[in-house]
Amino acid sequence: MLIRYKKSFKKIAMGLLSYMPQEKELRTLQETIESYETSDERQLYLWKIDEDIVGVVGVAADNNKVEILHIAVNPSYRDEGIGTEMIAAVTKAHPDQEVVPGEATTRFFEKCTKEAGKGSRL
Repeated sequence: MLIRYKKSFKKIAMGLLSYMPQEKELRTLQETIESYETSDERQLYLWKIDEDIVGVVGVAADNNKVEILHIAVNPSYRDEGIGTEMIAAVTKAHPDQEVVPGEATTRFFEKCTKEAGKGSRL
């Protein structure tokens, strides 16, 4: 289930974002989280299964499109289609906008949308 980020989830979100190669440094992570907390155009979502938060997806939205800037899944939950489900949930949450990958998420996005074409939900 996709849930909106709130500050009480900051450490969990930073931990999940740290799985992205460009988010390894603490300073970079702090700047990324701050950008989601202060920008009206950016939104950070978390993916929750039962009581566990296992994924994160960050987007930048304008009138026409939603760009996925960050997306990561806890390694213990990988290869279960969670990335595909997160992209589908973002698409459903923004029905009037095209969902596109950002520079750092293109490969993951393409993998997930390719899987969706093979019968997964997107």
